[in-house]
Amino acid sequence: MPLPLILLIRHGETDWNAEARYQGQTDILLNERGRAQAVRNGEFLKQWLAEQASTPDAFDYVSSTLSRAVETLAIVRRRLGVAEDAFRRDPRLMEANYGIWEGLTVPEIRARDPEGYERRKHDPLGFAPQGGESYAAVGERAFAALSELTRPTIVVAHGGVSKVIRGRILKLSPAETMALPVPQDRIHRIADGQVDTF
Repeated sequence: MPLPLILLIRHGETDWNAEARYQGQTDILLNERGRAQAVRNGEFLKQWLAEQASTPDAFDYVSSTLSRAVETLAIVRRRLGVAEDAFRRDPRLMEANYGIWEGLTVPEIRARDPEGYERRKHDPLGFAPQGGESYAAVGERAFAALSELTRPTIVVAHGGVSKVIRGRILKLSPAETMALPVPQDRIHRIADGQVDTF
């Protein structure tokens, strides 16, 4: 069954994003820049909905259960003028569990787990860090959540989730999927098997 219109948003910046640390399922809060990014996305959506002669009520809303995604969607909904907390949280939209890599930067991963770092370069979707999960597994659970959507939906999730969703829809290779940008101040529109960004 085809997916409905999805407006996919990555949560706003956290201090760990700013430090280029793997967050995974560690529950890191937004920083002030991240909150400003969420405000930007909410204001953009408000204008876009007006241009489409649509309203916030035309959409369903769902976020990951992690605080940075929940707060992002609450801020977006505040800018849209609807109840901040009246949306669903779905754990299947959480970021990948990075296991022993969580909290580390790439140089730290290369120093502490050089074998894992090399293995992931050769199998970016299938590799899972020790104690973690693969991006392929993330894609399976995220798509299970999306497959249950029955109406246009605004989804707030994470960088890795965004990559695997868009890569699968666009039928990209693993390397192309992992090279996709994951801005925190833009919105990806998924419709009819295509993805664009605004």
